[in-house]
Amino acid sequence: MEQEKVEHSGIFGKNSELIFSICCGALLGIGFGLSFLEDVPQWVSLAMYIGAYFFGGFYTAKEAIETILKGGFEIDFLMLVAAIGAAILGEWAEGALLLFLFSLGHSLEHYAMGKAHKSIESLATLAPKTALKKTEGSSVEVGIEELEVDDIIIVKPNSRIAADGVIVKGSSAVDQSPITGESIPVDKEAIKEQDEQHISLDNVPQENRAYSGTINGNGTLEIKVLKIAEDSTVARLITLVNEAKAQKSPTQLLTDKFEKYFVPSVLVLVVLLCFAFLVLDEPFSDSFYRAMAVLVAASPCALAIATPSAVLSGVARAAKKGVLIKGGRPLEDLGVLTAIAFDKTGTLTEGKPKITEVIAWNSISEDELLGTAVAVEGLSDHPLAKAVVRDGKERMEGKEIPEADSLEAVLGKGIKANVGADKIYIGNLDLYEALDDNKPSQEIIEKIESLESNGNTTILVRKNDTYIGIIGLMDTPRAAAKSTLAALKEIGIKKMIMLSGDNQKVADAIAQEVGLTGAKGSLLPEEKVEAIKQLKQSESKIAMVGDGVNDAPAMAASTVGIAMGAAGSDVALETADIALMADKLEILPFAIGLSRKAKGIIKQNLWISLGVVGLLIPATIFGFASIGVAVLIHEGSTIVVVVNALRLLGYERN
Repeated sequence: MEQEKVEHSGIFGKNSELIFSICCGALLGIGFGLSFLEDVPQWVSLAMYIGAYFFGGFYTAKEAIETILKGGFEIDFLMLVAAIGAAILGEWAEGALLLFLFSLGHSLEHYAMGKAHKSIESLATLAPKTALKKTEGSSVEVGIEELEVDDIIIVKPNSRIAADGVIVKGSSAVDQSPITGESIPVDKEAIKEQDEQHISLDNVPQENRAYSGTINGNGTLEIKVLKIAEDSTVARLITLVNEAKAQKSPTQLLTDKFEKYFVPSVLVLVVLLCFAFLVLDEPFSDSFYRAMAVLVAASPCALAIATPSAVLSGVARAAKKGVLIKGGRPLEDLGVLTAIAFDKTGTLTEGKPKITEVIAWNSISEDELLGTAVAVEGLSDHPLAKAVVRDGKERMEGKEIPEADSLEAVLGKGIKANVGADKIYIGNLDLYEALDDNKPSQEIIEKIESLESNGNTTILVRKNDTYIGIIGLMDTPRAAAKSTLAALKEIGIKKMIMLSGDNQKVADAIAQEVGLTGAKGSLLPEEKVEAIKQLKQSESKIAMVGDGVNDAPAMAASTVGIAMGAAGSDVALETADIALMADKLEILPFAIGLSRKAKGIIKQNLWISLGVVGLLIPATIFGFASIGVAVLIHEGSTIVVVVNALRLLGYERN
């Protein structure tokens, strides 16, 4: 049975299959009851059974024919053959009972599976169909497909946001749970005017960013559209989840391979059993009946749905929590991880370096040092430069900052610029090593080494030929990093290491603070890939957690690639096997716990389905179970398997 067949439409709408099944059962019951009345002709009961065949076999035959026309072969066909065989033998009541129970089981199974599908399909209803577009002096309601990049939309209080973009006016608390799974509304505000000119969704701070499908709070917002409707985060999410549903897990591929050989073997057995009368002292009708009973018993319906139902439920539950799992393979692999490698910046840390130390030299005041650094760094767009400008201005409390010009960057080492008549150099020790013979003193070098051993990134400032001070910056660990890593250790993740481009001392300091088992620093992207390959030699399954951009090669080399804060980032959504939509590391233990639960349920389902087949085949061969009993147990096991899988929809980590 195919995973995607979850409901049928017809004259009674989506419940047609269930209603047809009930009609089949009613006609079967009436025909069976009338067979005990001597005054009622036998043809009346037969007519009821034929009617039951029609209603019970309609959708079974429909699916069987559709599958055969596509070149496939399904369980529906086997059930149909068994029912026709019962009719040939004159066992109309048993054949009608088979079709009734099979169609009832199918309709209930489709209903249950539909619940998992609806959990995913509800994503499609997140984005509103229209938006309030701002025009000159007024606003007009338009379809979201008419919105273009740089349009301004107005979002009224307590309404859904219609497009991905940046807030340019207003402030509000926005419920982002439909996209990121965050339970608490997030405060949003307008971006500063000076930052509005050169913006894209990738470099917009979270507090200024808005996603289609999220729910505005009590404030009115004006949002500049940065993505058209078909490229929005919610549209990408729907596409990727639908793709995930179609991907098969390793267990499912294994069961598919098993079925490929099992079904033909059953058909051979059934044909042989039809000729049992040549060996046994019994009529052909008994041999044929036994063969039909075995055909019903051996149909691997529960086995076919055992894994897909659990994968679908697991993916649906994860999506509700803001975790995008791209199919069965990463869902299963996540649960067997023994090691996790983390990127540092933006994953274990905030990704926002802050000034932690200001050390002035040679009779220079801290304000003069900071003013010079802010003036020069203001010309650069490097993240460290932005941190110096932001924190430096805050520390100087509005004091005057000089003008700088003639910026010159030295890749990986620092920058040069002019402040008035003075030449200013700002960078690491490598900058001055290659600059000239005027090297930093041993005292300066020792101070820098001391700061770096405590996790600081340092920049040394030189004015003409005089070293005037050191500024230390640190990317501080996330508040939830330590507790999250402790939770991962509790659930059995043995090795947790950090792979960072920062120097080894910085990496070691952060690793010690958050509780990692190890750290590797000064790594280029290709060196991170090599580190992952080395880890895979000692640990069979390893995940790489990063931002999905510069960590893409390492993610691809790992067993499972996990992207942080993937909402709004096309690169992260495309690169990772698993995407944590919110920028929250603490959701990782939930995802791993869900995977382990899913894997456990898949194993349970396989034992149930294979166990029932294993018991029913000998029971029907030796005559302990009739067609009716076989189909009752057979369909019962299928429903048990689906209901067991649906437990994942309510999963909560303890």
